Order: sequence, then structure tokens, then C-alpha cells
Amino acid sequence: MTHPMDQRLERLSGSVWAKIAQIDELKGRWIGGAQLSPQVLGRLKLSVLVTSTGASTRIEGARLSDEDIEKLMRGISIQQFTDRDKQEVQGYFELLNNVFDSWRSLHFSESLIKHFHKELLKYVEKDKLHRGDYKHSENKVMMVDAAGQSVGVLFDTTPAWLTNKEMQELMEWAIDALKNQNHHPLLVIGNFLVQFLQIHPFQDGNGRLSRVLTNMLMLQAGYVFMPYVSHEKIIEDNKPEYYLALRQSQKTFKTDEPTIVPWLDFYLDVTLKQANEAIALLSAENIEKLLSPAQLKVWKYMQSRSEEVTPKELSDMLGIPRSTISQVLNRLMDLKRVERLGLGRGTRYKVIG
Repeated sequence: MTHPMDQRLERLSGSVWAKIAQIDELKGRWIGGAQLSPQVLGRLKLSVLVTSTGASTRIEGARLSDEDIEKLMRGISIQQFTDRDKQEVQGYFELLNNVFDSWRSLHFSESLIKHFHKELLKYVEKDKLHRGDYKHSENKVMMVDAAGQSVGVLFDTTPAWLTNKEMQELMEWAIDALKNQNHHPLLVIGNFLVQFLQIHPFQDGNGRLSRVLTNMLMLQAGYVFMPYVSHEKIIEDNKPEYYLALRQSQKTFKTDEPTIVPWLDFYLDVTLKQANEAIALLSAENIEKLLSPAQLKVWKYMQSRSEEVTPKELSDMLGIPRSTISQVLNRLMDLKRVERLGLGRGTRYKVIG
């Protein structure tokens, strides 16, 4: 007999498969493309940590801006917000940072999910009694507006007395499906997420935790651009569609024809946008984000010249040592922005395109 989780994946639309193909093509381009320097990747990751923390906590009703979060992470006090907002932000930032740093060694399991929940809420005083424990009373998924106020019930969740059983069944299916490659990993992750959010196993923090788990599972599936473009921000920018996709799929789960196509379409749209933005980081339009001051100086000079230039000319005109010029030119060639013409003393360089 077909497992109910597998049954949902039997009749998928052509658009789902088309999006998966596009995402995987972009994934290959990121892996095979220009290698960004550790310094650039570090700057991008820090920016995403701030953006993702802000977006993920605001989806659930927190009110801290990205600028507020950056100040908070630097230890600058922000008095005008509730302690709870700051507590939630601190937990998310630290947990996501740990995932970005340690995803290769993390073992996807029920105990890891409980540990993540404990870490996510470790600074939130009101959640002290149920950190890392499944819910003991019923909860509902509420939609919140920009002011953090509830505007209605989105859907009912698994009763507390069934939560242990349903989480165990979900984890057994997801771990087996990922290990044995029963389905494309994006389908397994998407199916896991929509069911996790339907169960809503913890009293609070389920939405935020689902987004941390998305980062980890996507990284482990080879989508290594995750730390450099925020998928949380894309969800925040499309919050009504996020809630609608969850609701449209989850209302079918107890029927004869369960489907997660509405959710998969949304989840894959977010991932596709994220992948495209990652590739854009490698493009000429965004190259300035990737260069050091010296590299940028050389790049702008070369762009201003229509003809080829020599390392000596660059060094003389810009006042940069020849050894540094050589390093910069190698970097620009790695980024496929500059090409070398000739060899030895006659070597010249020009901007590609």
C-alpha cells in the first residue's frame, strides 16, 4: 500500500517538474561558476544572517528591522522594543549561524529537531517551560499582520495527544526518502515542510524552526547557495501567498485526493528566485559586491578604457604595486570579467564583452 506521504507526490503538475529542472540547472551553475573569495562569502553570509533573522521573526509578528537586528548583534541596546522580540531574534540568529557553519556534520533526526527548538527559544523567557518539548495543549496557526496582530486562524493543527506519533511517522518517512532517494530531494523537503507545519509539533516557534530546517536540508541536498541569498526574505515579501499555499494544500490532507501542488509551486518559486539571485551575484551587474577596494579600483579603470591595458600601465596609473595588480587580474579572470591576451612581456588584458 502506498504511503500517504508518497501518495501526495504521485500526480504532480508539469510546472513543478519544470521549476525543479530550472533550480537544478542554476545549482550546477553556482557550483561550477566562479569561486568567490572567503572574505566575500563571509560578508554575504553575515548580511543574509541579519536579513533572514529579521524576515523570519517578522513573519511571526516580531517588529525589529534589519538595522535594529544589526545593532543588536553588535551589542548596541535597542530600548524601544519588547524583550521578547530581542530574545527571539538572538535565538534565530545564533541557530541559523550554527547551521551555516556546521550543516555537513548535522544528523537529521527527531532529537536534532528538538535540540534546534531548544536553541531557537533559549533566550525567550515565556517559552522556558516547553523549549525542546512537543506541545501538551492544542495550538492553531494564526495569520499575523504587519503590526504583529493576529488576524484569524489559518488552519487547525494535529492534536497534542497525536503529535508524538505523527512526528515519528513523518521523520521515518523523510529520513528514508532522503537516504534512498525515493523522490527528488526538493520534493522530499517540500513534503516534509508542509507536513511539519500541519502538525505544528511545538507550542511556539514552529514557523521559524521550519525555515531553519529548510536551510539545513537544502544545504545537505547540495543547494550550497543557501547562506548567500535569504529565502526567509523572499517568503516575507510574499507572505499572503505563503499562507494561501499552505492552506490550499493542507485542507486536502484528509480527503481522498491529497495534493501539495499549491505548496510545492510556492516553495519552488521561492527557491528558484533564490537560485537566480545567487547566480546574479556572479554577474557583471553585481561584481562590485564581490571585489575588494583594490580590485574595484582596477576594474573601474579597465571599464573606462576601450583598449587593452598592461599590468605596468595599471600599476603606474593607479599607484598599486605590480604584485597586487597581478593578483587583482587573476581574480578578475577567475570571475570571467577579464581575459588575458599574449604571453610574457607582451601580455595585455581587456574587459570581456
